[in-house]
Amino acid sequence: MADPMMIYFTAVDNHGGIIVQGTPKFDLDLYIQNYKGRTRFDRLFLIGRSSVALCVDALKAAVAEAKRGRDVGRYREAVESLRLAAPNEPEATFDQAWIDVTETSNRNETHRLTTELKGYKNNLVKESIRMGNEDLGKHLESIGDLNGAGDSFNKMRPDVITPKQIMDVGKHLVRVSLQRREWSLTMAHLNKMGGVQLPDDDHTLQTYIKVAQGIAFLGQERFQEAAMSFLQADSEVGSSNYNEIASPNDVAVYGGLLALASMDRDSLQEKVLDNASFRTFLEREPHIRRAVTQFVNGRYSACIATIEEYRTDYMLDIYLQRHLPKIYGAIRSKCIIQYLIPFSRVKLDTMQAAFGTSEKPIEGELVDMIKAGTLDARINTIDGLVTVATPNPRLKMQREALETAQNYEKQAIDRLRRMGIAAADLEYKGQRRGGSVSNLMNSGPSFQTELSFDESMG
Repeated sequence: MADPMMIYFTAVDNHGGIIVQGTPKFDLDLYIQNYKGRTRFDRLFLIGRSSVALCVDALKAAVAEAKRGRDVGRYREAVESLRLAAPNEPEATFDQAWIDVTETSNRNETHRLTTELKGYKNNLVKESIRMGNEDLGKHLESIGDLNGAGDSFNKMRPDVITPKQIMDVGKHLVRVSLQRREWSLTMAHLNKMGGVQLPDDDHTLQTYIKVAQGIAFLGQERFQEAAMSFLQADSEVGSSNYNEIASPNDVAVYGGLLALASMDRDSLQEKVLDNASFRTFLEREPHIRRAVTQFVNGRYSACIATIEEYRTDYMLDIYLQRHLPKIYGAIRSKCIIQYLIPFSRVKLDTMQAAFGTSEKPIEGELVDMIKAGTLDARINTIDGLVTVATPNPRLKMQREALETAQNYEKQAIDRLRRMGIAAADLEYKGQRRGGSVSNLMNSGPSFQTELSFDESMG
């Protein structure tokens, strides 16, 4: 008889899911305690669909999380997945009584809130209409109707007055957009929030915006902009202000990895290691700080080894999973390029020992980098050497000499022209345009006027 777990992950793979074979370092119960709201289910369900080691535990936790809420669709999805992976578990059986009661309650609550909102609209009380739309939107979000929730939250906009109300509407819309993976729409809502005038010492909202912006940039694979957003988050702001979308540990991991993938050594030192606020985030994930320090200090193979230890953990993150191969690839390419800079030739065996693995020889990776144009080098497979292309110093000197001569000639002509103007007893008053050299010449030397002069002449 076939193993149910094998059948389950075969089905996941056939539907385009990512399967993670290794065992992660984090404890599932401690990990999920960092979050609140609907993201808890999203993260548990992703782990259950991806991790071979944590599949059953994560799906059981996802079933329990769904039953604490009101989203029947999520409950059905989690139970169905658990039934395929571990059919003998008690949680793998549908609780039809709970489903019936919850669906009835959801319908009644939707009807009640809709009726109340119609009454508020008839009375034309703006504050009541705003609160009615907000209550209906929260309810629709809780039962999984994200489209309806987004519409309700959008309808709040004409009735908001205070900056706090504008911020609340923005947070509702950002939260829904992130759940729907609508990155451009998320950025649009965040931009509206950023335009609201708030006290200079109010870092709570700014940190929320930076964290949400970073996630949206990450979703669009704009890694450097995402890194800058996470690096600007204020560590003194409590995680309760943004743990519906991410945790402080996530900020450290996202910011550190994306900075490694997109920034040079000087920027890493200045914006990551010397950043007092972000350093507090890094204290939660010391291996990220260690990897950045190793890169800055030129210990490139150690940097790669450090982040590889945690690849399994990051492959189970809802925002990193799809982008992690590209992020890790960018970090490896940077390390290899930086490693080769001091040398004109390096043995392939040395490169293999520093960066290669038994499953993936370094030679193939170097060939891919050369074809992509990220590495300017040649590989001599006979002698086992990697020859790095270096600039011709003679050619460089000749180009610099020619550029210097051209600049000198331009300056000399400029000075001669000014001397000629002075000798003709004409007045030169700088860069104003509109004068004509021919008109000045026809006016005679005794006529003083402004001379306009195009910098491109000469």
